Amino acid sequence: MPYETFDFAVADHVASITFNRPDKANAMVLPFWQEMVDVFAEIEDRPEVRAVVIASTGKHFTGGLDLSAFANIAGDMMQGDRGRVGEQMRRTVAEMQETFAVIDRCRVPVLAAVQGGCIGGGVDLISACDMRYATTDAWFCIQEINIGMTADVGTLQRLPHLMPAGLVRELAYSGRRMPADEAFRCGLVNSLHDSHAALLDAVMQVARTIASKSPLAVHGSKQMLNYTRDHSTADALDYMQVWQAGMFLTQDLMEQMAANQQKREAKFADLLPARKIVRRRR
Repeated sequence: MPYETFDFAVADHVASITFNRPDKANAMVLPFWQEMVDVFAEIEDRPEVRAVVIASTGKHFTGGLDLSAFANIAGDMMQGDRGRVGEQMRRTVAEMQETFAVIDRCRVPVLAAVQGGCIGGGVDLISACDMRYATTDAWFCIQEINIGMTADVGTLQRLPHLMPAGLVRELAYSGRRMPADEAFRCGLVNSLHDSHAALLDAVMQVARTIASKSPLAVHGSKQMLNYTRDHSTADALDYMQVWQAGMFLTQDLMEQMAANQQKREAKFADLLPARKIVRRRR
């Protein structure tokens, strides 16, 4: 299906989501929040997809939330019963959190390629990705504090798992810009590249390498890493036992062993598609 706020394509088992509004700094207008949920539902429906790259166009990766698009929400909060308005706001935030939760839950790895500014909602987005790569002129800003609000759609929940907690707090409290070299040193970014073109080439190469591996093993690795992040080590080890009991003996394992012996590239079947008995999309 066509999308308004980004271009979507699939090639060589890699899905590409490319923001396409550079004249507006790829700001997150209202359609964006629904379209991200829709595109990841489409990715889940396409078993040939084995990795996802989120990239952008123009000077900046994204300017974050388009405040003008949400002016009505702020106006509505000034009217009506305080309790009811507050409860409605809670559900609104939950809906917006879903836009980035679908990235975190995606069955395949998601890679972000960042150039220029990654501001506000952009940090929420990349925090939900598996890996992040950037140009040397990139910078990151938890912008919400600079407009008098608390970041509310994932940054403060996910970023402490990706970089030192004290640095996350400094960025969240001060709203300062963190340059690419600092993001690399603290581990938020995997690697830096001198140009946007070089960045995209490098990220696509990583994505294609991932796509060449057993899709079941990659999916299992992401499941385990996410589960371990959110649970104790003991619980994660128990879950690993159960997972391996059901997933260890696969055709992928035999194919990889044969390919290693024959000194050739392994060929893996796609995962099976969902049966879609029940399918929920916002």
